Amino acid sequence: MTDLSLHAHRLTPQMRSVLERMARAGHPPLYTRTPQDARKAYAAGADVLEVPKAALPRVEDFTIPARDGHALPARLYAPSTGTPLPVLLYTHGGGFTIGGIGTHDILCRELARLAGCMVVSLDYRLAPEYRFPTASNDAWDALAWLHANAARLGADAERIAVGGDSAGGTLATVSAILARDAGLALALQLLIYPGCAAHQDTPSHTRFASGLVLDEPAITWFFGQYVGTREERNDWRFAPLHADDVEGIAPAWIGLAECDPLVDEGVDYADKLRAAGVAVDLEIYRGVTHEFIKMGRAIPEARQAHADAARALRAAFHME
Repeated sequence: MTDLSLHAHRLTPQMRSVLERMARAGHPPLYTRTPQDARKAYAAGADVLEVPKAALPRVEDFTIPARDGHALPARLYAPSTGTPLPVLLYTHGGGFTIGGIGTHDILCRELARLAGCMVVSLDYRLAPEYRFPTASNDAWDALAWLHANAARLGADAERIAVGGDSAGGTLATVSAILARDAGLALALQLLIYPGCAAHQDTPSHTRFASGLVLDEPAITWFFGQYVGTREERNDWRFAPLHADDVEGIAPAWIGLAECDPLVDEGVDYADKLRAAGVAVDLEIYRGVTHEFIKMGRAIPEARQAHADAARALRAAFHME
């Protein structure tokens, strides 16, 4: 039995078809490459299964200063011009090692189009060139800057959300906690299959360790680029499940993939938030894998997740 056939009964026909095509393509796994080559390979295939690229009236590249003076590239997407718009700060996935503004361009356009809000996509610094906690520092620095400079961008400083997928979802959870501590009120944290745990020891990490989009060797490789010690792994800025206190942070919309090593820790984080009195809307998309959110051309659940995330943003921003 192949690894994929072990999971076939759980997967939707469309998801199974995508995985079969990926297997036939025979590309070397990212974790067998250098980080630099892995970035190029991921970027080359990032848009293959995406929905059509939405044309928006305003798309602008600019930079945001980090605490050490580094200029962080960012891209602003706005579905309209004129009145100040609510804004989502988006941090991309990629295991803290790959991905960027370009790989998540279509997804950010789609969120801006469907939600009617501004989206600012951030190119935080990647590992192994920049290890823990650089990525979380960059995400927080960008959020603090965005709040202070919202008017310059045509954004509404009173209606800001954070969001991201996978490692970017981790960064969004961290920013939400830091925003609470700084007295910066956020409307929402939009978390798409976020990484939340220090160690890959939940049942879903065992169940989905191989044969799918994200497997155990890839997770080990990604995290090995970013965190080097047990202390760093147990730090809540890497593993939000280790945060001492999540009371009073922004409400959350959490979208998970059923066939994903990260699904259990996503559920655990939702439970942690609810136990602290934080409002949580949890969606688990059945029969799909990690990275499905970027497969809207082939996977109907991706388009449904786009719509659900946009609905959550509109509600949080009091746009409906």
